[in-house]
Amino acid sequence: MIRRAGSGTLLIAAWALLSAAVTAVMLPAAASAHGLVGRSDLPLPDWLFAWGSSIVLIVSFVGLTLGWRSVRFENYDWRAFGGAVAAALTGRVAQILAGAVGVVLLVFVVWTGIDGVDAPDRNFSVTFVFVTFWLGTVVLSVLFGNVFRAFNPWRAIAHVVAAAFSAIVGQKQTAPLSYPERLGRWPAVAALVGFIFLELVWGQTGFAASGVTPQTIATATVAYSLYTFVAMGLFGIDRWTDRGEAFTQYFGMFGSLAPFEVREGRLGRRPVLAGTTTWALPAGSLALVLTAIGATTFDGAQEGVLKDAISSTFQTFSDAGLSPVTALRVTNTLYLTGTLLAVAAIFWGGIYGMRIVDGKRSALELGRKFAHAFIPIALAYLVAHYFSLVVYQEQAQFTFLLSDPFGDGSDWFGTAGSGINYGLIGATTIWYVQFGAIVVGHVIALALGHDRALSLWKDPRTAAYSQVWMLVTMVFFSVLGLYLLSQANG
Repeated sequence: MIRRAGSGTLLIAAWALLSAAVTAVMLPAAASAHGLVGRSDLPLPDWLFAWGSSIVLIVSFVGLTLGWRSVRFENYDWRAFGGAVAAALTGRVAQILAGAVGVVLLVFVVWTGIDGVDAPDRNFSVTFVFVTFWLGTVVLSVLFGNVFRAFNPWRAIAHVVAAAFSAIVGQKQTAPLSYPERLGRWPAVAALVGFIFLELVWGQTGFAASGVTPQTIATATVAYSLYTFVAMGLFGIDRWTDRGEAFTQYFGMFGSLAPFEVREGRLGRRPVLAGTTTWALPAGSLALVLTAIGATTFDGAQEGVLKDAISSTFQTFSDAGLSPVTALRVTNTLYLTGTLLAVAAIFWGGIYGMRIVDGKRSALELGRKFAHAFIPIALAYLVAHYFSLVVYQEQAQFTFLLSDPFGDGSDWFGTAGSGINYGLIGATTIWYVQFGAIVVGHVIALALGHDRALSLWKDPRTAAYSQVWMLVTMVFFSVLGLYLLSQANG
């Protein structure tokens, strides 16, 4: 273990600055992913944003090294809220109401998917699943904790069925199988990859593409529901919910950033970000974080940096005799897999570099120890890539899609004639939100990593050295995020 620093701070800054130079100069002049911000709309040159984010990270790292010298997040204090309001929020009535809301929405997604119009932009189910549910629940989770567990429709239905069955047979039923601890969150990771495949590969270029029809959404929802009910029946409702159910784990990951936590049915508070320190303990947690980052990376890359490569590979498969739809899906499968592996490689590069400080700990151990530090990066990528999508599509969700969910000309709430106000936020505002999300997310990630390093190595100087490679990794991820956002969507 290294104990001597010498000119440590300067060496750290110089090393990270070199990394910033290598990555920042790679940014070509281009426009943004998702067609949100054209290059002519950028308030400053894109390369300046890349350098700016790198410098902010370096300065933050030096500040952490000099001013953050004791552990702050580990072994945090949790304090239960008192009073009737807190008790009511986690009480039986609230649980029943939340579960009922979740069940109603689940049924409505399937119903509109089956009986609604084929046009994805006129059917409630597609926008609800890929925007309101997939992205909106992340926002709620970051603010209030893992709220989805309370609204989980599969958990609610399973509990009702289990209670009814127990009443009929006269005794409480137990799960026939014990959930293997070594599985951890791996079933959730597999299901999450399946959801991503549905959106980004089966749907080809996004939720509005012809590949993801409302009927596809309904079919996938029913299939996942059956799979979940079988798993709950085998391993236990709450055990599967707390380990294998994909969406509870995914939203719980972001919920670990929140200041609220429920323990044994009681609502309490904890320091912001502190929940991440224990979230990543089960096996598969690291894979879940990296999958979340990789999915957003691919979604941006397929519209920019990978666009020509995907087009070329697609043509190769088409020339080989595959139908256009099959060729595109095979192509996107390959590039999605490659992107997930590339994100994992960047992460493990930083982890293996960290072993220079402490060769006694394996890379796998260090990877698991620092997995939680990358949750803010997963959030930053989501905000940067989908901020304007949520702002625009939620207008549709709560106006004409809510009034005419089946697309059959209904006007339940008198808002079916409403449209999307694309002037609600300007291109410059969007870009600053994107840039701010990337920078803030990576600075928070640095802080979480630094705090974990202090808990592992105790000595602030050694902890700082261990994080040199983490800093390099963060710089790469931040510039990668800005690079993807700066790519043309032509």
